[in-house]
Amino acid sequence: MKIALFPGSFDPITIAHVNILQRATPLFDKIVIGIGLNSSKQNFLTAEQRLQILETVFQGYQNIEIQTYEGLTVDFCRKINATYMVRGIRSASDFEYERAIAQINQTMMPEVETILLLSKPEYSAISSTIVRDILRNHGDVSPFVPKEALGFL
Repeated sequence: MKIALFPGSFDPITIAHVNILQRATPLFDKIVIGIGLNSSKQNFLTAEQRLQILETVFQGYQNIEIQTYEGLTVDFCRKINATYMVRGIRSASDFEYERAIAQINQTMMPEVETILLLSKPEYSAISSTIVRDILRNHGDVSPFVPKEALGFL
């Protein structure tokens, strides 16, 4: 069984995340969306809110599961038996960052392959950081997040 992890903070999920996942689902038997919990990070949404939003957005997908995790992503891969990690790339700087992480992960857990999917051009400017800024300043995020998430934000 081909199991992939799509890790992230998803604070909040964006339409760019959704697009990467929609494109990745046919490639794997199961994709686990791993909501990474990092106590040193100042989150906008609670872990429970992020879990609820993701469950709502992906409720119709048979091969997607959503879980939270703490600690190293490779340790979570071991726990869920994932041998693939899916990441989205928006820019050259994303690529450099993801390449470094993938190489470190490869050293720590050689059986996990990182699959990098390029963002569609129309989504390349969208990031959770920008969406959080808009939310904090009471702006309209509807063009940037899945419609199912709007009721939670």
